Amino acid sequence: MTEQLNETDIKRQIWHSRRGMLELDVLLEPFARAELVNLDAQQQAVYVRLLAQQDPDLFAWFMGHEICADQELAAMVERIQAYATASAKP
Repeated sequence: MTEQLNETDIKRQIWHSRRGMLELDVLLEPFARAELVNLDAQQQAVYVRLLAQQDPDLFAWFMGHEICADQELAAMVERIQAYATASAKP
């Protein structure tokens, strides 16, 4: 069983969401700041696994150039994309 991230871990994951690639930064950091604390423990663990992936892979998944073979990661990518789309609407 996975435990919820504590406040320090949440802050650490927000920091790790800053990738240094603008396309990833504008997706990951706002999502982490707004939603990470609201995810259940299992979804938080998936987000942490997502951040462990290489930037070129993340870029390809988020930009739709490739589909992630890992279903949990692919679902998290879709969730983040949906958040970004909803946040962009006035």
